[in-house]
Amino acid sequence: MLSEADLATLLLTLKVACLATVLLLIFGTPIAWWLVRTPSRWKGVVNALVALPLVLPPTVLGFYLLVLMGPVGPVGQLTVQLGLGTLPFTFGGIIVASVLYSLPFVVQPLQTAFAAIGERPLEVAATLRASPLDTFFSVVVPLTQHGFMTATVLGFAHTVGEFGVVLMVGGNIPGKTRVVSVQIYNHVEAMEYAQAHWLAACLLVFSFVVLLLLYGLNPKQGKH
Repeated sequence: MLSEADLATLLLTLKVACLATVLLLIFGTPIAWWLVRTPSRWKGVVNALVALPLVLPPTVLGFYLLVLMGPVGPVGQLTVQLGLGTLPFTFGGIIVASVLYSLPFVVQPLQTAFAAIGERPLEVAATLRASPLDTFFSVVVPLTQHGFMTATVLGFAHTVGEFGVVLMVGGNIPGKTRVVSVQIYNHVEAMEYAQAHWLAACLLVFSFVVLLLLYGLNPKQGKH
């Protein structure tokens, strides 16, 4: 059965995933919209940077985040000057790492959804003198709701399953940075296979339910 420590890691993981997903949607939506609409020559560079976590080992990303957010890194020096301290080995640090690592899982579905609506709805909104902001929330968002649902589900699920980047940036501090994936690793390392089984089974069931939800929300994707 799940111990109190296991339940604490589950609660912390859900907290991290919920907050990270909200931030991913806040930052990922304008990035995806810009990538679809811009003619800038920097589009390819930004696309590559967003997709980098898909091919980069999590430990590499975690290492560079650790350096950047550490006391001698530029981000770390900035946060210290702002009175926030350094982010590594804190809850805030794993939120930053989670957002960066899960960014492509939110941006890419939104890109696909934005590109699929075409120009016609935007042209009609422009003829009705709708502002760009009004057009986005009144026209684009309703037409791309499946894309937002897919991005939300994927971003949340990917954050829940993170290990390498969270371990590098957050460490293994009970109650502060120890998430489910790290706790499973701890159980296996201590040869506590029964406890590892319960936590791993929870993630297995969660992942399966997420996929069912994803294909249920977007049946066309299931057909492809």
